Amino acid sequence: MDFDKDQASKLLPAQSHIFNQIFSFINSMSLKCAIDLSIPDVIHKYGQPMPLSQLIASLPIHPSKIGSIYRLMRILINSGFFSQQNVTENELEVRYMLTDASTLLLKDHPLSMTPLLHVILDPILMNPWHQFSTWFTNEDPTPFQTENGMTFWDYAIREPRLHHLFNDAMTSDTLLVSSVVIEKCKEVFNGLESLVDVGGGMGTMAKVIAKSFPQLKCIVFDLPHVVAGLQGTENIKYVGGDMFEAIPPADSILLKCVLHNWNDEECLKILKKCKEAITSKGKEGKVIIIDVVIENEKGDSEFDQTKLFYDMEMMALVTGKERNEKDWAKLIYSAGFSNYKTTSVLGFKSLIEVYM
Repeated sequence: MDFDKDQASKLLPAQSHIFNQIFSFINSMSLKCAIDLSIPDVIHKYGQPMPLSQLIASLPIHPSKIGSIYRLMRILINSGFFSQQNVTENELEVRYMLTDASTLLLKDHPLSMTPLLHVILDPILMNPWHQFSTWFTNEDPTPFQTENGMTFWDYAIREPRLHHLFNDAMTSDTLLVSSVVIEKCKEVFNGLESLVDVGGGMGTMAKVIAKSFPQLKCIVFDLPHVVAGLQGTENIKYVGGDMFEAIPPADSILLKCVLHNWNDEECLKILKKCKEAITSKGKEGKVIIIDVVIENEKGDSEFDQTKLFYDMEMMALVTGKERNEKDWAKLIYSAGFSNYKTTSVLGFKSLIEVYM
């Protein structure tokens, strides 16, 4: 292909853009390094802006790597995970402070996102991306299956490490989401007497709901091996089963980050099982969905871009996808429900109330 050498300079922005995209993994891997070295916790424990020399002295690093910490912190400041106090005439070195993002990565923070980082950036979930282009040329349902010869769910059953990483990550995500749901969407649960948290895992969401609504009888419904041995309380009961077969009857069904794991046909089956489970309540029953609703496919904002990233993650690992408003409406009405209402107060996720 011929090109005008005099026009080469016009290609420099495109070259920079390509480099930027190729290197974008460096942000996440640098962040993982910082978490592995406990840098946010070290700065937090210091209790004030931390000088570089103090940070270096507090980290378990080899003496030959001392000069590299400044460079690691520089890229993490650039990506918004730390801030720095400007060096003045009286200050001999830079001092580091946490941002909201790094605060949310403290290991003992009640809403810590560290478990999510550990599972998403683990080689088990990263390696399938190397099979992405191969997957497009074969019949495998996911790149994960191309890489591992089995589905993500089967692998999680056979590999305790992935099972624990995944459960810890879901618990972390649910703690933050459930807190906001109770704060911003409390009316969603008004008048309900019973609720089934489908795919509720360890019961994190149900515990938060049950604490705020003691009159609400909650069932945490998940696969038998997930709920095996878990102890219920006065208003929380653990039930094992298969949501594709039957869901315990209740006034309401909660599906938090469940449907995005499955394709449309599978989601339709799940929603129909939900409808069967709440028919006894008549028009008062409903399904409460917490999931992504893609509104801007250009990805202009960080929320929009996160949704698109999440969609690609679903493509790589499972058979699901993130959906826009039309996709959700089609699923909901096809399952036989009469109406729905979407509330966008959960960051990049939304709450969808689906009515009988």
